[in-house]
Amino acid sequence: MSNSHLSYLPEDDETENEHEDEGEDEEEEEDDDDEDYVPPTGIDIVPQNPLSDFVQHASMENELQEQGADGFVPQVPANAAPQIIEVEDEEEQEEDRRRRREQGEASSSSSKRVVECEENNTTTQPNLNDVVGTSCSICMECWTSDGTHQSSCLPCGHVYGKSCIEQWIRQCGRHYGKCPQCNRRCTLKEIILLYPPPIVVVDQTMIESHEARIKSLESELEYYKFTLASRDMETNQLKAEVARLKNVSLGQSQEEPSEFIAMRERYQEECIYGQSLSSNIGQWGSPLCHFVLKEELGLAGARIFDIDTSSQILILARRLSGMGGAHVLTKISLMYPHENEDIQLPPSTRAVKDLHLSPSSGRLSLLAFLGKKLSVLSMESNNIVLSYDLPVSAWSCSWDLNSPHHIYAGLQNGMLLVFDMRQTSRPMESLNGIIEKPVHAIYSLVNDSAPPSGTRTVLSASAAGPCVWNVGDSGVRPFLVPELENQGVCMSLAYCSSTDDIVASFRPDGTTDSQLSPSPSPTALGQGIQGSHVLVKRIGSSGYQNLGSTSATISKIRIPRSTIVKVGACTTLFAYGDDINRELCLRELPSLRVIQKLQPHQYPILDVKYAHSSGPGLLGCMSEDKLQLFSARVS
Repeated sequence: MSNSHLSYLPEDDETENEHEDEGEDEEEEEDDDDEDYVPPTGIDIVPQNPLSDFVQHASMENELQEQGADGFVPQVPANAAPQIIEVEDEEEQEEDRRRRREQGEASSSSSKRVVECEENNTTTQPNLNDVVGTSCSICMECWTSDGTHQSSCLPCGHVYGKSCIEQWIRQCGRHYGKCPQCNRRCTLKEIILLYPPPIVVVDQTMIESHEARIKSLESELEYYKFTLASRDMETNQLKAEVARLKNVSLGQSQEEPSEFIAMRERYQEECIYGQSLSSNIGQWGSPLCHFVLKEELGLAGARIFDIDTSSQILILARRLSGMGGAHVLTKISLMYPHENEDIQLPPSTRAVKDLHLSPSSGRLSLLAFLGKKLSVLSMESNNIVLSYDLPVSAWSCSWDLNSPHHIYAGLQNGMLLVFDMRQTSRPMESLNGIIEKPVHAIYSLVNDSAPPSGTRTVLSASAAGPCVWNVGDSGVRPFLVPELENQGVCMSLAYCSSTDDIVASFRPDGTTDSQLSPSPSPTALGQGIQGSHVLVKRIGSSGYQNLGSTSATISKIRIPRSTIVKVGACTTLFAYGDDINRELCLRELPSLRVIQKLQPHQYPILDVKYAHSSGPGLLGCMSEDKLQLFSARVS
């Protein structure tokens, strides 16, 4: 190759200086952009050599000359020393061209593989902003709709928590900062607060509902464990129990064998509070159950209560302390017994004399007021949904077990009123009692056989004794339960629908009826006299048989409360409050022997209730300042 094909084009010094000045200006303008520049990944940066450019131009000239190109003049950098390029023969040139083509294809395929790999990584890896679209990418905490961590964005569009991006910009140490994701310049004044309608926040209500659901499931688990054990025991005893009952007559139950008399004497020596007999078998061969304290709640001014285990709710009537204290209802959830809700009652209703939750569902409560009112309260809305005006004060009330629409009210003058809740104007029936004394207890009896059309049986109690009413049959007057005449003044009545057991409590006639008070002071209730508990068995729809009685201490001036407890296949129990010792006593039926005495109270026991749905149920007793709930344990 001849030197005539090589030419040098030195640049003028002034021209070179002008270009250098212009370059300095451009560098000053783009200085900030150069700081933000990030070289792309996957691209190799190869430094350039002016001599290698010169040789490359020379080689290209030879190739163009061989192809017939004319007038090619290579550009040589200024101040470059002349170089002599040796001309290779045609074979070496051909080999050199082939080698360069192979290298070019190899580098091209390598670059292509790098690009494909980057694309695959981009498609397979999820975008963090798509996955965590509800949280700040700086602190990874959820955004809030207001406050210091309110959702905000920069002019570039990236969203952060307000406090996080402000702190980020301040930490840059300048009057401006850069976006953590795109490095675009931004200032504090350019932060934009966002107010989107759908904002994702932590649902605390949902968390609390889940916690409540967990506790409810734990309670159900304990209940099912107890039910399973009770069912297993009941299955093993059914055949033996049926065989025994066939050979035992009701008349024989009045007499206690000598072995049970000895057991009674031994119990009186061994019995202590909260413990039962060492024997675990009842008089009829059924297992005994004892009760253990499950919950104890402090109250003020309590009077009467009721429990519904199916809906896990408890309601009680209280009178607030102070002169002219208001009467309120307190609603307590059995799942959270230490949380309660008070329901204010109208002043005109006066005190609540009796209350009962609906047996079909715990959503309604029946209330008997001394202010001549019979009302139905909604447990969901805490409002009175139905109210009847009465001629005199109501002392007792009851739901009809055979019809969810019928309710009963026992009045102070001895009358029994029957209401149909579908008729709100007046009672369906108004029945006169045997004597004009308050009806202090009402029980709806379950019809074992098909009764005459519209006829229902109601059991009540007044001072004359337990009384039977045939509601719907105007031709039949109420009558006293046979074999309970001349027992004294009836002070309390308990009835169990599953066993048809009736226990009536009497005191002697020495205390006149006029001394009874509708609302005696709880502090003066610790006085008692010797009375009796009498057990009666209902046989069929119209028969009654006296099974025996036992002596007990009965209050002289108030209406005591009692209940009958039936837990699965266990022996039936009678629970009542002992006014002298201020404790809850349990007696076995039909022997009426004491098998357990529970923890005493500071004040006399005012009310006793037992409730169950399909499990062991709860036994509750209440004094003026305390409510105790007991659960059954099979011995």
